[in-house]
Amino acid sequence: MTASTRIEPADRELPARRPFTSQSRMWDEVGLVTFPFTSGSAFLLQTMEPTIAAVVDEHSTFRTDPMGRAFRSIASVMMWIYAGDEALAEADRLRKMHTTLNTVDAQGVRHTALSSGPWAWVLHTAVYAYTEGAKPFTRTPLSEADKQEYYQEVVQLMRNFSVAPKEIPPTYSEWLDYFHDKLENHLAATPVAYDFLKVSRRIAPPSFLPRPLAPVWRAATTPVSRLQYFFTVGTTPEVAREKLGLSWSSTDEATLRALGWLVGRTVPLLPERLRYFPIAYEARRLERDRARLRKKIDLRPI
Repeated sequence: MTASTRIEPADRELPARRPFTSQSRMWDEVGLVTFPFTSGSAFLLQTMEPTIAAVVDEHSTFRTDPMGRAFRSIASVMMWIYAGDEALAEADRLRKMHTTLNTVDAQGVRHTALSSGPWAWVLHTAVYAYTEGAKPFTRTPLSEADKQEYYQEVVQLMRNFSVAPKEIPPTYSEWLDYFHDKLENHLAATPVAYDFLKVSRRIAPPSFLPRPLAPVWRAATTPVSRLQYFFTVGTTPEVAREKLGLSWSSTDEATLRALGWLVGRTVPLLPERLRYFPIAYEARRLERDRARLRKKIDLRPI
């Protein structure tokens, strides 16, 4: 076990809350339809954090309405990046919603959803998902400068969500120390993590689907859910896999690399409308419309 990593309060100015623009890396990356493939490990790491697990166990609908929960989560993440000023309103909405999501576990420990560490951990897992978890799907490896640039964008996202400054390492290299300490010393094999894996492997039909159509649903979703489960396990850090007792062989790793190579070279060929989730696509299209309008205005005869 390593000593717990402390984030010393630094004499530095953190960014003010502000929406993301089309000039950010996130603008090009977050809205891709491959988001569930690259973020499954992030969600799993969140369920291994004891406070998050306790709150999710009592309040989340991921077991009873997994599809609805997934769609709502993805739509919310798209809002964070592509909704302009409404992105800040979405962050405020989520903070307000989480103020009442508290619970006491079987050991009598009280867990609060807005505790600074767990609240920050949700966004810290996004750093891992992009810089490390997404490696199999990336055509060009990220440089250290790329990772630092992306990390600073996540710092901006943390500020938008009012994450406490004490929970934000100043640099990507310091974040790595923080992240590995969390993996080794603070995450646990929670029942919620196992339930998340179970749900990922076999997606339950939506509540509105007539029961006679359930076999059709299972036949249609089984290949996708198995792939999702495989990508989630494969992109999860080895330390976390070991804590959960998940097996991962060299053959699995080779298969992940092959599938990741295929996804990373196929998705960029899709039309933009199919390559991005709807909110992301419309935001990108609107930005281009604005740019064209700006050009016409600038070139107008005076």
